[in-house]
Amino acid sequence: MKILFSPFSPYVRKCLVTAHELGMDGKIALLPSSAHPIQRDAAIIGHNPLGKVPTFFTDDGQVLYDSRVICEYLDVQAGGRLIPAAGPARWATLTLQSLGDGMLDAALLARYEDTARPEAIRWPQWRAGQLDKIETSLTHLDAEPQLLAGRVDLGTLAVGCALWYLDLRFPDLAWRERHAPTAAWYEDFRQRPSMAASWAL
Repeated sequence: MKILFSPFSPYVRKCLVTAHELGMDGKIALLPSSAHPIQRDAAIIGHNPLGKVPTFFTDDGQVLYDSRVICEYLDVQAGGRLIPAAGPARWATLTLQSLGDGMLDAALLARYEDTARPEAIRWPQWRAGQLDKIETSLTHLDAEPQLLAGRVDLGTLAVGCALWYLDLRFPDLAWRERHAPTAAWYEDFRQRPSMAASWAL
């Protein structure tokens, strides 16, 4: 198995954290890539017309994207440990994954506003709106602690990777000061070997 890799992509990290939790760490080769929303990498586009990472190659020659598909593929290969097979638990896990991914989407759009858009045409209100999606998501998690407590599944991994990315790219956001319940959960969750792991080419 192989994955087109960027060390700072939260979605690549989500896939690798998932693999780690499933006992598949070290079984996925990391391939260099240079994904960018404007200077698009033709080497990625040759496999994934969206030109995005993660792009994943199975041992039987399939190409998979995006992180949701890749993580589900890995979970199936490992016997279905991180996504419940059916019933309310399945939908709760997938919905929590969507919340974590939505936080990441918003964070990436705010990041691109800072780094990819020329300063003269940046839109502060757009950036603020994206960061507010993160704020309201964290408020929701604070108010519903059962969504996170005592769980290790694809939903909690997605949220954990979103919080990792906030710490990486938005240290000035100081989200812990306003969201103590979620911060307390994350302090414990990020000690997991999968969450504490790092990857490099």
